[in-house]
Amino acid sequence: MGESRGVAILVGAGDAIGAAVARRFASGGYTVCICRRDAAKSQVLVDELRAKGQSIHAFSVDARQEADVQKLFADVEREIGPIDICLFNAGSNVNMPLLETTEKLFFKAWELACYAGFLVGREATRVMLPRGRGTIFFTGATASIRGGKGFAAFSSAKFGLRALAQAMARELGPKNIHVVHLVIDAGVDSEAIHQRMKAAKGIEASEIPPDSLTKTSSIAEAYWFAHQQSRDGWTHELDLRPAVEKW
Repeated sequence: MGESRGVAILVGAGDAIGAAVARRFASGGYTVCICRRDAAKSQVLVDELRAKGQSIHAFSVDARQEADVQKLFADVEREIGPIDICLFNAGSNVNMPLLETTEKLFFKAWELACYAGFLVGREATRVMLPRGRGTIFFTGATASIRGGKGFAAFSSAKFGLRALAQAMARELGPKNIHVVHLVIDAGVDSEAIHQRMKAAKGIEASEIPPDSLTKTSSIAEAYWFAHQQSRDGWTHELDLRPAVEKW
């Protein structure tokens, strides 16, 4: 393995967007720490990147637990190296009629998609500020800017995460920490979306029109682009959608 350019910690990183961002930043020379509730689920990705001579580690974390998040950042800083990039990618996409939205469901959506983002963003800031550099990414969605039918819980959490990202960007930008909120106004080309489309509309993956879903590699490239920006021209919010998407 070559010398690492730095450490990228990806929290809430599953097999779709998280894995794609891990591949992109690992290929760009970063040591990647992919973090999810069960690190064992990322073993295939770990084996894949290590076979290419790239540096990747997997950690288990419940991003809703303050002590867990604090321990994660402390462990990575001590065992792996200084964190230069942080992605918060956890979400709780749930579509439920308002009268069927329980207090428990509403709270869980907020806890995972918003509160956990606060914990991760705060701890990333804590380690980046003394070094005077860093990039913090938050993954948003259509629900970040529009409360759709059935999305009272999810959209309120995503609205909150967007507000958090804006507040952090305004506070941390002058201190050389770049905060980016990426709005994915699209279906993501992933196994989970394929299964959802089949269940809802009976559409097989092979029948989905080309380029009508946003590829996870395109999302990863958007994050890479934002991270590479010169500080005299930083993007805070970037929205991605296929050319055919109605908006």
